[in-house]
Amino acid sequence: MAERQTAGHDLLGDFAPKFAELNDDVLFGEVWSREQELSPKLRSIVTVSALVSGGNLEQLGHHLQRAKDNGVSKEEIAEILTHIAFYVGWPKAWSAFNRAKEIWSD
Repeated sequence: MAERQTAGHDLLGDFAPKFAELNDDVLFGEVWSREQELSPKLRSIVTVSALVSGGNLEQLGHHLQRAKDNGVSKEEIAEILTHIAFYVGWPKAWSAFNRAKEIWSD
């Protein structure tokens, strides 16, 4: 059984309880748990690509770590970021590489 996500409740529960509920219970509870439809590894690849594409780097570190935990190798993340650099922009990919290097530094 997957660990229950509580970041929304912990960080925003008092300020934005509905947003926290949607984040923890729907996005991470229902959507991420649909492993028959899309594996966690593939979900991580899609999520990292979407975050980099949008320049949403605040959440990127968490999702890069999640990607690593879901089986994305250092070689795979390097290839993913190199590939998407041509579609989403070089500076976005460069920023993502800096975060990825920290996470896959072991």
